[in-house]
Amino acid sequence: MGSYEETKNIQAVMILEALGKPPEHLTETLNNLAKEIEKEKGVHVISKKINEPVEMKDKKDFYTNFLEIEVEVEEILHLAILLFKYMPAHIEIIYPEFIALTNNGWNDIFNELTRRLHGYDEIARIMQIEKNILEKKLREILSKDKK
Repeated sequence: MGSYEETKNIQAVMILEALGKPPEHLTETLNNLAKEIEKEKGVHVISKKINEPVEMKDKKDFYTNFLEIEVEVEEILHLAILLFKYMPAHIEIIYPEFIALTNNGWNDIFNELTRRLHGYDEIARIMQIEKNILEKKLREILSKDKK
């Protein structure tokens, strides 16, 4: 078996969406997200563009806005971390066309994914337990009111 090197310096464009009101808050939020992404380990921001907030057609007084940010990451794991942490609405790898990844690279990505999924699963379980407690208390209150 030969020696393989993982692809480094991967360029990608991500689109992050913000929804809510007032419109100025969306722009501020997206600016803050861009600043946080700039601080991420192994990430270099090439360019960023924040659009003007647009009022939603079906929800009066609610606005939507987008941040388009182009990044170069040292390795694919850093891109995976950006995806998990910031959950962009869209991502496109623009360079290179082919990405080589060793089994250690895959292991890092899968372990990061697994770690985050376990965290989400724990949150979901806690919320389910709290929901059951609230439902039980509500039933107790409603049954007392009927008496």
